[in-house]
Formats: sequence, structure tokens, C-alpha cells
Amino acid sequence: MGTRRKSRELAMQMCFQQDLGKQTPSQVEKLFWDSRDDVDGETRGFAEDLYRVVNARSEEIEQLIQQHTDNWKIERMAVVDRNLLRVAVGEMLAYPKTPGPIIINESLEIARRYAAPESVNFLNGVLDAIARELLKRRLA
Repeated sequence: MGTRRKSRELAMQMCFQQDLGKQTPSQVEKLFWDSRDDVDGETRGFAEDLYRVVNARSEEIEQLIQQHTDNWKIERMAVVDRNLLRVAVGEMLAYPKTPGPIIINESLEIARRYAAPESVNFLNGVLDAIARELLKRRLA
């Protein structure tokens, strides 16, 4: 597994932990990293960046997700799905030079490992729609 994919996976896990535990972002980071000593600095750095983006831009991220999931409320989505969406959308916003298809494909690979099989198509559709919207905004 590549460094970036591992970072995305770790960021999703931190978001998952925060989502379920109702801890502050700094508490989550401390508890999360206290239990890991097998992560290199580059992987950890990008994971922390993604996690911080998700928290700093949570309103914008949640709004984009909600706009593209007409029949789904975020709080009713599977926990893995919503946190994968948050990390991917956060990366799309904070790292506009990373092509959307790369972010989407990496997210789908993580989903294949952690989410239900039917989640992959759902995530693909939502992330593709968000990526197209963000691209239009940048070109406008």
C-alpha cells in the first residue's frame, strides 16, 4: 500500500474515532497516535493534514456531501462511508492539484477494505459528482 493511501486510511480512521467517540480533534489525534508506532513521518504527516482539513472545513465538506446525496442524511449513512466521504472531499478542497479521479480511486480502494460492497458504487457516484462541481468552480 502506498504512503498516500495509507495516510488517507489513517485519516478516515481518525474521523471514524471522532465520529463515534465524541472526542475533540486533539484528543482523537493524541489517542490515535499513542497506539501507533509503525507509521513513518511522511505517512503520519499527510494523515494529520487530511484530518485537520476535515475538522477545519467541516461545514463546507458536510454541505457538499449533503448537496450530492439527496435521499441520504449524513448522520444516517454508514459510519465508514460518511468518513471516507469527508476525507476525500477534504482532500479535493485542500489539495486541488491532486486529480479528482486519483482521490476517488484511492477512496474506493479503502472502501473495498472497510465498507460494505454496495457502498463502493454509492461513494463513487457521490465523489464523482462533487469532483465535477469543484472542477466547474475552479474553471469559472
